[in-house]
Amino acid sequence: MAAVESIGEIGGTEVRAVTLEGGGLRLRLLTWGARLAELWVPDRTGVPADIVLGQDNLADWLAHGSYLGATCGRHANRIAGGRFVLDGRAVQLDRNEGANTLHGGAAGFDLKHWRIESHSASHVTFAITSPDGEMGFPGTLQARATYRLDAGLVITMAAQTDAPTVVNLVNHAYFNLAGQGAGDILGQELQVEAGFYLPVDDHKLPTGEILSVAGTPFDFRQPRSIGAAMPGPGGFDHNLCLSSPLAGDGLRPCLSATDPVSGRRLRLATSAPGVQLYTGAHFAGGPGKAGARYPRFAGFAAETQDFPDAPNRPQFPGTVLRPGQVYSHVMRLDFTPAP
Repeated sequence: MAAVESIGEIGGTEVRAVTLEGGGLRLRLLTWGARLAELWVPDRTGVPADIVLGQDNLADWLAHGSYLGATCGRHANRIAGGRFVLDGRAVQLDRNEGANTLHGGAAGFDLKHWRIESHSASHVTFAITSPDGEMGFPGTLQARATYRLDAGLVITMAAQTDAPTVVNLVNHAYFNLAGQGAGDILGQELQVEAGFYLPVDDHKLPTGEILSVAGTPFDFRQPRSIGAAMPGPGGFDHNLCLSSPLAGDGLRPCLSATDPVSGRRLRLATSAPGVQLYTGAHFAGGPGKAGARYPRFAGFAAETQDFPDAPNRPQFPGTVLRPGQVYSHVMRLDFTPAP
């Protein structure tokens, strides 16, 4: 079975950590936020390092968590004005980023205590019930996040509702393939299977256009270093629209990331239509794990997802979930050493 331990309390509720190990990987997960807190991956010589950003203790998670490794929802990314119309009814959400809603509101799923529904030597499933009206979202939602070791790491997010609502669950891990605390990720290389991207306004909201990546900083169809591709001082915080078709397993190739020094390579596949590439411009030397300080661009997030502000953009793939339907979002992470 998975190793499960109590690591303290947040708000009077026990937080438990779950450790899974297999296939050369070791991960540590928290019930608080259904969160990926550690992911140990070997380099080309077999030496492991923890490649996801995080914190060592619950006090630091609370103070500096910044969505690190969390399962975000009920509707991740941004919704303009925190409002949308569903079946003719205006819905107003909690607004936690100026006039807009980010990652489900001020009390999103990243700050919730998830329960352990099941676990084994190779998996753990976390579950949560979000009541009707929480953060303004209609319908009672039953959500699950499953982490499974299967040669690589498979993360499955699922949900069902008792009334029409909108759902977009994402995993918000930040990766540094050289190892967390090893500096910035500007020299690491990305290749993304995306021919289009969503331009954004000054509030990081999609303008509604879907533009070709050709001739832009968003063209990662061939491998490029993150630093060489930067669109400006703020780095990337944009949705790339995936162009590869779904394979027989229901997943499409999404992204390949390589650290040339360590040789660690991540290959990501997903069932989702987009990936939010965020390069961590907000990090400013704050504390991380094992005494590390996280500088600007200390890690990159590759949040496979439905498109931001989808409830207000009929030209985007929809995020409406109705009773009797099952929301499912799968991402698979495979690690192989680069030559």
